[in-house]
Amino acid sequence: MTSTLVTGIGLLSTQSDEGDILDAALVMDDGRVAWVGHADTAPSADESVDVDGRAVIPGFVDSHAHLAFAGDRAAEFSARMAGTAYSAGGIRSTVDATRAASDDTLRANIARLTEELLRSGSTTFEIKSGYGLTTVDEARSLRIAQEFTDHTTFLGAHVVAPEFADDPAGYVALVTGQMLDACAPHARWIDVFCDRGAFDGDQAREVLAAGVRAGLSPRVHANQLQRGPGVQVAVEAGAASADHCTHLDDHDVAALADSATVATLLPGAEFSTRSPYPDARRLLDAGVTVAIATDCNPGSSYTTSMPFCIALAVREMHMTPAEALTAATLGGACALRQDDIGRLTVGSSADLVVLDAPDPIHLAYRPGVDLIDRVWRRGVRVRGTGHRDR
Repeated sequence: MTSTLVTGIGLLSTQSDEGDILDAALVMDDGRVAWVGHADTAPSADESVDVDGRAVIPGFVDSHAHLAFAGDRAAEFSARMAGTAYSAGGIRSTVDATRAASDDTLRANIARLTEELLRSGSTTFEIKSGYGLTTVDEARSLRIAQEFTDHTTFLGAHVVAPEFADDPAGYVALVTGQMLDACAPHARWIDVFCDRGAFDGDQAREVLAAGVRAGLSPRVHANQLQRGPGVQVAVEAGAASADHCTHLDDHDVAALADSATVATLLPGAEFSTRSPYPDARRLLDAGVTVAIATDCNPGSSYTTSMPFCIALAVREMHMTPAEALTAATLGGACALRQDDIGRLTVGSSADLVVLDAPDPIHLAYRPGVDLIDRVWRRGVRVRGTGHRDR
């Protein structure tokens, strides 16, 4: 492959031991970062790109996204804005639409959303199943999702399927048996929604244990709707992440701080449901590793914009702009347990974003403005030829 020197970088946020480098340059070669440092010491490369004083950051890592679905829930959103309270039960309307959709329809929807993610600077993303809730529909959702990402998550335990409304134990048996057997070959992770209206602590433990036996790594939807056992279940299981973490007590915070489980915060969900935001400041001050993700889904957070979530995290969750950027890059990498993304250092994946701004602070300072000028993923440019496609 051709090596590329990116020069004229006003500020390079490496999210590594090198820290922020002013007047920087970076060399990409064979999909990896081959060199970083000050521009006046940069080596030669086959080609050169001058970003004219703009800031460069690692590609965002979106570690929580529900992209395998059909239809939308705009009417539900409108009702919430008129005062109807959010509950997890709305998932079932998307289940109906997803089951009725063809493979081509699901594929086209995932392709559209992943293109949005890339244009917004997210170069790594996870995709969950969870809107099929039958063996056939969960397996095909994951099979199609595999075409777009290496991080696919089996979420058959999203809610109890409508056919099992009177037999939740029977549904857990299906998820941990036949459905898991069909889905495990297409997934890396297993997830469970441990919260009101979904699965209790014992059911969640059973789902995660079965997934681990099948070779999948655990993650948990935890404590979104109320204080419950989700965070404790996640830590006990050695989960890579406990996601949402909206309602926590001191024991939950301490458990996260004493573990390798990342607290993945999803401010788009609180924005869309008018719910209380997680207290990121409390978690960070306790020493918890924090990630930010979009939670893109048709019901409670229909956004693919990590910059939007960064702005929310700073304004509503008491994070500094620097902390929010780290959570959206390095934090997401920790939540996916992948150490060559979310940072720009020698040997890391050449996933980088050029901002049409001199400093990443502008991601929160200028909310709602498209500041993504150019994006490289694994050394290949996937957005922009300069100054936002002009």
